[in-house]
Amino acid sequence: MGKFRIFGAVAALSLTVGMAHADCGISSGNISVLANDFPALHAVVSTAESCAGDGITFNKNHTAKHNEISVAALSADPAEYTSKIVANSSIVPLLNKDLIRPLDDLVAKHGQSLKPNQLIRIDGKVMAVAFMANAQHLFVRQDILDQIGMPAPTTWEEVLATAKAIREAGIMEYPFAALFKSDWNLGEEFVNMYVGHGGKFFEPGTAKPAINNETGIATLNMLKALTEYTNPDFLTYNTSTVAPLWESGEIAIAQLWGSTGGQLLDDEGSTPEVVAATVPLAAPTVAGGNTPASTLWWDGFTIAKNISDEDAEATFIAMVHGISDDMVRANNDSAVWLMDAYVPGKAAEGVAATAAAGAEPYPMLPFMGLMHQALFQELPDFLQGNETAEQALADIEAAYVTAATEQGFLK
Repeated sequence: MGKFRIFGAVAALSLTVGMAHADCGISSGNISVLANDFPALHAVVSTAESCAGDGITFNKNHTAKHNEISVAALSADPAEYTSKIVANSSIVPLLNKDLIRPLDDLVAKHGQSLKPNQLIRIDGKVMAVAFMANAQHLFVRQDILDQIGMPAPTTWEEVLATAKAIREAGIMEYPFAALFKSDWNLGEEFVNMYVGHGGKFFEPGTAKPAINNETGIATLNMLKALTEYTNPDFLTYNTSTVAPLWESGEIAIAQLWGSTGGQLLDDEGSTPEVVAATVPLAAPTVAGGNTPASTLWWDGFTIAKNISDEDAEATFIAMVHGISDDMVRANNDSAVWLMDAYVPGKAAEGVAATAAAGAEPYPMLPFMGLMHQALFQELPDFLQGNETAEQALADIEAAYVTAATEQGFLK
């Protein structure tokens, strides 16, 4: 698989477009795209939408709940969406349920612009077309670091020391923020930190959980320590919450997706002073390890299985147009694009540095989603001080075992 993800909700739109359109070579068909809700994906889907001339119906739904609804939506016959934009982890449930189609024929017919590293192959078949890479990493305010006379942190222990110094200097009471919202985001924070500690989620070659140990306790304790320097509302913090806090100058250190870099470094919604002082860094290491406490992701598009061949072909053509070089040139700093037209800029430095430092890909295992869900469901009680690390890990393990047993991964 490929190495490289990212990250309000918007009500589904349904319209037949009749404005200026790209000549994409399609004149009929229904195209409907389900995707996460952040600027890079808006750019891709909006560019794909420009293919929708007379005779084409184009629907799009950008929502943070995209993964919650995708299996049911694509299980319908016909599927509610002709394309689902996926990443390392979110493609797995669709594969498990046989809800997306192989793309080899469409790639041969309409994919001449695609590069080999964009073709995500499962058992030899192209099942997705990747268009961007992502990872979570640090952003810091250099002007604040200069005020306290400290260098940019390279470890999570240094992040804690820096946040403490900022607080003690009276600059900010809550200088740090991360994506701790009690949903998928919180599970990902554990995944990143656990990987940084050298942890393995499962016993080798099995679906048996392997997080209830000293490494799991160390991971939880570091996450808890970080929450001491973030706003007490941290369990509501996702990208759409934290990015505006950064732009308004309310925080000085943040762990965010690299795909947020373009937003933080543009001239909209912030001040020249904050933008000039914003520095993307590699994800920190932790506990003396050498592996960044982060995971590498790719985002790409799939085509639903339960749709007509005509709609599948129209959707593929539109989505290939959506990831065209023209789209990249118009949105260069919105993501770390995989297409040739991409010119890496400052916004890409954090992802590039994190990858170069040896960050591991997010585990692409059929049962990893169940572990991820158990993590974010059980972590809030610990982070709010309602239970011990040991109890939290026992709860996570029990929740995972129940789900994995129900789905046949454990006996």
